[in-house]
Amino acid sequence: MTKKLLLLAGLSILASCNKIGDNEYLITGKAEGIENGKMAILQVQNEMGPVSKDTVKIENGKFEFKGEFTEGPEIGFIMVESINNGMVPFILENGEINITVDKDTIQKSKISGTNNNDKFQEYNDGSSVIYKKMIAFQKSNQQKFIDARKANDTAVMNSLTKQNMVFQKDMDKFSETFAEKNPTIFLSSLLLENFIGRQTLEADKIVKLYNALSSDIKKTKSGIRVSEFVNSQKAVNTGNTAPNFSAPNPEGKMVSLKESLGKVTIIDFWASWCGPCRAENPNVVALYNEFHAKGLNIIGVSLDKDADKWKDAIAKDKLAWTQVSNLKFWEDPIAKQYNVKSIPATFILDASGKIVGKDLKGAELKAKIAELLAK
Repeated sequence: MTKKLLLLAGLSILASCNKIGDNEYLITGKAEGIENGKMAILQVQNEMGPVSKDTVKIENGKFEFKGEFTEGPEIGFIMVESINNGMVPFILENGEINITVDKDTIQKSKISGTNNNDKFQEYNDGSSVIYKKMIAFQKSNQQKFIDARKANDTAVMNSLTKQNMVFQKDMDKFSETFAEKNPTIFLSSLLLENFIGRQTLEADKIVKLYNALSSDIKKTKSGIRVSEFVNSQKAVNTGNTAPNFSAPNPEGKMVSLKESLGKVTIIDFWASWCGPCRAENPNVVALYNEFHAKGLNIIGVSLDKDADKWKDAIAKDKLAWTQVSNLKFWEDPIAKQYNVKSIPATFILDASGKIVGKDLKGAELKAKIAELLAK
């Protein structure tokens, strides 16, 4: 009987020590060197960027946020009123979170408490090693790059740029490895979103990493956004039938992919404002002139906004094939349907409308077209 009473008393003490409920968060912050009365601001991310969720005063170098967060983990930020040009990112979720703000170097701030934030700090520690090397390289070669630019020495500029890109590739590889090793951590989904936005990781690798994520992470807002990419990617995988679409041609007539199919068809995403697209157009013109009579059709999908500029580019570049555009820039529904994140982008279809190749250029594209037309 005595043991039971002691056990109940112990549980009561533990419950009274618990500062928060199951569906609450408590952020305990330190900001040494910040004068009393300055504000700490808690922000969360929405579609337009960070927005304020709560504000508290800093007293004796400390601050505290408490509240409910029922939407699952999300990226959050702590800003301190007297610190310019910086915020501390962390994972906002239920649980006890500790944040130590470094007022002199905001990047040296520390986060901990929940598993997601402990892992976020682990990622920050590892990536900062690469980041410091990159900054050191840039500082030591800054004058060299300036001198090369003044002298129009493209060889030196290209060499330095290439060396600098090595650090970015190292950072991307570090992020990819982190996501691969931590499928139950929310940051992994955020990293996949970053890869999608920057287009620095192959789509099939993103799909593989997404498929490995835990079901809880897939249910988060970030996980759902990644799933949209994955699902759209599946729709335009090689071997699938190209999704049909319709859009106005320069005369305003609706034209569909289905009615534009040839023995071989190229869907060519481009725009008048896209330098690489315009540079590639002469090659596409030559390809069309050589193979159109044998069954090659092309349908150009422009991401232009200005109809006059679009039509002028068609005339100047002598694009004789079918052209369509919704004049919606990156909001173009066909670009979204085909998961196009950069242009130029091409999809090669066989006579049945099946996707048999993507983003081929030059000799490789010509060889593929010749091979398909020979069948």
